[in-house]
Parts: sequence; C-alpha cells; structure tokens
Amino acid sequence: MPNTVLNPSIIASTAVRILENELVMASRVYRGYEEEFDKKVNGYEIGDTISIRKPQQFSVRQTAVAVLQDVQEGKLSLVVNQQKGVDFSFSSRDLTLKIEDLSERVIRPAMVRLANQIDVDVMAEFYRIPNWVGQPATGADAPISSFAMFARGAERLDQMAVPQDMRSAVLAPESYWAMATSQTGLFLPQIGQAAYRRGEIGEIGGVATYMSQNVPTYLGTAANDDAATVTGAQSTTYAAVRDTEAVPGTMNLVTGAWGTTDLIRAGTVFTIGTGATAVLAVNPVTKAILPFQQMFTVLADVTAVGGAATLSITPPIIPITADAAFGTTNIAAGAGATIQVVGGDSQNYRQNLMFHKNAFALVVVPMVKPPGAVDVARETYKGISARLIPYYDGTNDVSNYRFDVLYGVKTIDNRMAVRMTGGASTLGNPAQ
Repeated sequence: MPNTVLNPSIIASTAVRILENELVMASRVYRGYEEEFDKKVNGYEIGDTISIRKPQQFSVRQTAVAVLQDVQEGKLSLVVNQQKGVDFSFSSRDLTLKIEDLSERVIRPAMVRLANQIDVDVMAEFYRIPNWVGQPATGADAPISSFAMFARGAERLDQMAVPQDMRSAVLAPESYWAMATSQTGLFLPQIGQAAYRRGEIGEIGGVATYMSQNVPTYLGTAANDDAATVTGAQSTTYAAVRDTEAVPGTMNLVTGAWGTTDLIRAGTVFTIGTGATAVLAVNPVTKAILPFQQMFTVLADVTAVGGAATLSITPPIIPITADAAFGTTNIAAGAGATIQVVGGDSQNYRQNLMFHKNAFALVVVPMVKPPGAVDVARETYKGISARLIPYYDGTNDVSNYRFDVLYGVKTIDNRMAVRMTGGASTLGNPAQ
C-alpha cells in the first residue's frame, strides 16, 4: 500500500489519542464541566470562565413540625488558564511516512511530555487538601509500604462520608513499588504476577491504584517548631464563605507567636487546640463529632510580621452549634488555642493522593482557530481537545507544527480527597 502524505488533521487526530492514553491523574478526575464550554463555535481563549454550583446541605428536623430551610448554594469559578504545547518540525520526506512510523518517532514522545505536564498541574492542587494521614510528627518522609498504611486513606474518606465508588489513588514510585512488594506476599497470585510483570497493582480495597512520577513533594514549613496560637476566639458562618474558592469555603485565621519573620507555606496542614480545647472534625453528612481533630490547610504563602500572621485556610471553622447544616467543627477556635503544624521542620514529604473522582475537575476546551492561520486542525477525543497549526519554512523545506491544549484545573470538593504518606502519627488525636 503506498504511503499517504499526512495532513494536519491526521497528525492532530493521532496526537490527541496518544495524549489521552498517556494521562494518569488527569484521567481519574471529573470531566463533565466541559459541557459548559460548548457554546463558542470558534473556540476558547485563556481566561474564559464558568461558574460551578456547590452542593446544598440540609439538616434533619427531629419533630413533625416542618422547619423550612433556605437554599444556600455557593459557587466557585473554573478558569481555563493553562495553555501548554509542544512544537516540532517535519521535513517533506517525513510527511511521506506512514502515520504509524511518525507517531512512534515523534508524536508519542511529544505527547508523553505534554501528558506529564497536565498531570503535574492536576496534582499541584494537593495544597488545597486539608486531610493528611500517615504523616510522621517529626522526621523524614517514608513510603506507604503496607495495606495498613494504604487503608488509612480509605478510612479517612469513609469518615468524611465520601462515596465508596470511583475512588483512585496515585502513588509516587517508591510507595507504589513498596505496596506492590507487600501485596506479592499475599495469596493473590493475579496481583503478584501483574505487579512483577506489568507494574500493575489494580484495585486495593476498592481503590484503583496508579503510579506516577509526577506525585509532588511538599517542603514542610520551617515554622512548625514555634508555639503558634490563635489570636482571639474565631469562627465564621457558611453565608460568609459560601462563594469563596474552595468547598465548603475559606476563611482568614488570625494567629500569633510564630517566629518574627517565619514563612508559613501554602499547603501547610495544622490542627488547633489540645484536650478540651481541641477543634474536632464532624461528619459532613450526619454532623456527628468525629474522634479526631479537624485538619486545616493554608492556601497562600504568608510571612509573619513580628510573629503575627493572618492565614487563608480551608475548611472554614463553622461550629455545628451555630450552623447545624453547614458546620465543619465541633467548636470555634478558642483564644490562645495552640496550633500544631503537621510534619517535621523543613522536611520533604511526598503527597500521594487518594480521592473520589468528584474531588477535582479538569476541563480541556477547543481553542480558537486564529484568523489568518491556514490548515488549522482541531481534534477532540474522549474530552481532550487539541489544536495543531502548521507553518512552512520554505528556506529549509521544513514544515513546522505547534500543538496546543487549553485547560483549567480546579479542586471542587476538598473533603473528598486525602494526602497520604508512610510512617505513624498521633496528630489529629484530641488527647495529644
């Protein structure tokens, strides 16, 4: 069969299929919001936005008398602000090859790099996740090397009333292979064989488990050894935070007693209080008080001034005694309550993630076909849309191509995900 001269549409169609197949983390998150971006005929540009409604929560009345509740749907915005691409060139001779030859030599390596970048951007949302299990109070990071360690993530999702379907875990290589090794000792030959032969673990406790070298590393805040405290009793209401950019919202927490100029990094996780002053977590559905402390995460870097720092945190502190439907904690943060930062001083920790599909969203939208560009190809496959634009270098008889994707990433519900590391910790225990 004679070779066919390849056109941009054939190249783009092949590339977008390879790209979709190479995604790991990005393939396990919610993709339905792309339907909101199907209105523009010519495509989308950086900065286009949709609004996403947060789910309503209700409290249950205990008598026959009706108690009407206002519908208080919050909202957040998803912006398509990531334009990434790979550029390459083909000689006229290259373009007479079979597409199979060209895809293996050039297109696949390019798409692997691009897929890795998309996965990196999705996993970078880890800092918005407050729950963190297996974190040692001090010392270096340790891999997740047993089912017991792995199960702590699933346990925390259960405690937070996360549905048991559509759960995934993405582990760093050291944890993935430690888990694979631990599973081969069980009487599960199909797991052991797959782990050795193909590097697959499959489902563990109903959680689809994957490996990615893109699992991020978090550098613990250097301020965790300070005896930081809450400055004055503080809490908020759902009405005040329902439209802030997290679920169920964010709030500012005024704190003190840090080092004079300490840097509290985004992604820092902490608990508040000890013993009777401990701020405990509550079940998001039943609102029952849970036997561990609520964890909070810092959403933006803050440098203390004279030891004082106002932290943007999630979840907000909404006592159930003040708001039965939307409460996140048992009590407010009391004046002078101590802050316990999770993790060792300036230690590095892999941020393995276990999550429900609806914790994160990825939107990949069709891009604008620029006026004046010739033979622009725009292809979509399984929700992944890509644009290919050729331009010819007549001096060198080379056809140049730019391959672009436009997308946005958002944490939709941070209660439906958990960070995981190895080791053991008592952090979160109200009696500590």
